[in-house]
Amino acid sequence: MRVIGTAGHVDHGKSTLVAALTGTHPDRLKEEQLREMTIDLGFAWMKLPDGEEVGIVDVPGHRDFISNMLAGVGGIDMALLVIAADEGVMPQTREHLSILDILGVGGGIIVLTKIDLVDDAWLEMVESDVSRCMAGTVMENAPLVRVSARTGEGLPDLVQMISQRLAATPPRPDFHRPRLAIDRAFSVSGFGTVVTGTLLDGCLRVGDEVEILPSRIHGRIRGLQNHKTKTDLALPGSRTAVNLSGVRLDQVKRGDVLAHPERYTATQRLDAHFRLLEEANATLRHNVEVKMFIGAAEVLARVRLLGKEILRPGEVGWIQLETEAPVVALRGDHYILRRPSPAETLGGGLIVEPFSTQRHKRFSSQVIEGLEKLMYGTTSDVVLRTCDAVEVMTLSELMGRVKAPQHEILDSVRELAEHNHLMLFVEKEGDLSEDTLIISYSQWDKLTQRLLQEMRYFHRQFPLRKGIPREELKSRLKLSGRLFNACLRAWLQKGLILEENLLIHLPEHRIQFNRQQQTLVDELLRAFKQSPFAPPTVSECIQQVGEQVYAALLDLGILVQVSAQVVFRREDYDTLVAAVREHFSKEETLTVIQFRDRFGSSRRYVLAFLEHLDAIGITVRDGDVRRISRSA
Repeated sequence: MRVIGTAGHVDHGKSTLVAALTGTHPDRLKEEQLREMTIDLGFAWMKLPDGEEVGIVDVPGHRDFISNMLAGVGGIDMALLVIAADEGVMPQTREHLSILDILGVGGGIIVLTKIDLVDDAWLEMVESDVSRCMAGTVMENAPLVRVSARTGEGLPDLVQMISQRLAATPPRPDFHRPRLAIDRAFSVSGFGTVVTGTLLDGCLRVGDEVEILPSRIHGRIRGLQNHKTKTDLALPGSRTAVNLSGVRLDQVKRGDVLAHPERYTATQRLDAHFRLLEEANATLRHNVEVKMFIGAAEVLARVRLLGKEILRPGEVGWIQLETEAPVVALRGDHYILRRPSPAETLGGGLIVEPFSTQRHKRFSSQVIEGLEKLMYGTTSDVVLRTCDAVEVMTLSELMGRVKAPQHEILDSVRELAEHNHLMLFVEKEGDLSEDTLIISYSQWDKLTQRLLQEMRYFHRQFPLRKGIPREELKSRLKLSGRLFNACLRAWLQKGLILEENLLIHLPEHRIQFNRQQQTLVDELLRAFKQSPFAPPTVSECIQQVGEQVYAALLDLGILVQVSAQVVFRREDYDTLVAAVREHFSKEETLTVIQFRDRFGSSRRYVLAFLEHLDAIGITVRDGDVRRISRSA
């Protein structure tokens, strides 16, 4: 499905031409019909000689309504630049031509209308002027067709030329990530909310779950239409009307984007290549406020000029845009900037980094080199740069940020992983899925340095602790559970850290008591040796050696605590466990009294120990006796 857009000065006959081609007048608003001037976007469609159906977006020509024109022209395959033969090239003709040039809308046709109002000599003069005006623009080599919408002269030639030009235009790519820039939203009685726009980058199907960006409101596609015809499938490049369930009209507006859930993310800081129009009335300076038009969105933005103090008319450069409201954009998307007051189109260009993470240093050669690599680099360059910019992302998120075919992104990810530029956290090698975590090695190095810094700090802070619990380390590193677990596995595999009894420590870390602490420990352990099965309590241990030393004895496994107050030496604990197992090899049950009498202990210690065995699954309490657990 192809879409054609009209462009040209006010009252040069764009809407009349569309009506003559399609049989449908695109002016749908009462105000437009009364004023005989297109205010908002109009839509119609026609069939070409080969049977292909083509949509036509008719846009306003009047200067006051140029923002509506920008909303319509962004998703077209070809432009009809309409010039009235009785007036020739006019100011909005030049402005619309500049916009087509910036948006890269090539393969167009110049349509000289109202030829029934002038003679041949005048036509020759106008055509010569048009040729001079088109020089150096995307319309430089565009064919010119003379038509009269009133008499029908030239219309068959125009239809034939449209067919030829579209046949030579590549179809819109399908990246399997549909997005529809909403240029109209309205409600239909009995059906609910309907949105329209030109569909890009993928297909939509009836029943698909969708979300509205940037609000993240979820809904479902109840119905689809192309050119007022119901369809179950909308293809990339088609003018599409989407009937939504679960979305109210007041929850959606022009400029929003409809997409599959979790495919795209809105942004408010973008890096871009910019060309200031030669006909601009002034230079572009740093920190100026502008209106930014991208897709169907119009937002206020502030321009940060990079690498230059000022930009003069006709010059190109790099800018960073900070928008007042979130927008949805991808690398390679076109945009336009206009001065709010006095209203003037300044220029535009391409988005090269839609998710700029920080304000750039304005005169950094490294920043400029990085932007040039994004602008002119391969898909692999863009994938690596995108991954370098954030801590971690899923493959699905990466695809939503890189405007390239899915197979190219997958090939680039695999190639970069093979050459140790990317790390892929997968269950088994080669098992890539949409939720696969991807991290660049530069980000991995940063994370690893954070880990080592936190570990060294912890060991300095708590020299007598064996290590840090997992949850505490995750909290210190400020990582999500999934990323932390993936990184932890990798760090353990690489031997950067060790884990013992759920405590994580550096390989070189050793608990070492000073002379005074060692003396106190020796005295305490002698007390345990003298009374192994009725040893000092936890409180007595802490009173003897202090909390930190006591915790270290637990971490080292020298002591084993079985209840709030009962603790044993490791060897005595092991003796007790072995005795229980030996007992059950001969007997079916065990009582507290039996165990107390065998070891000459007291009920306090024996009961705490047996309850501990119940808790760890060695024994099971059955009334006043214990039985061996089936799982023991």
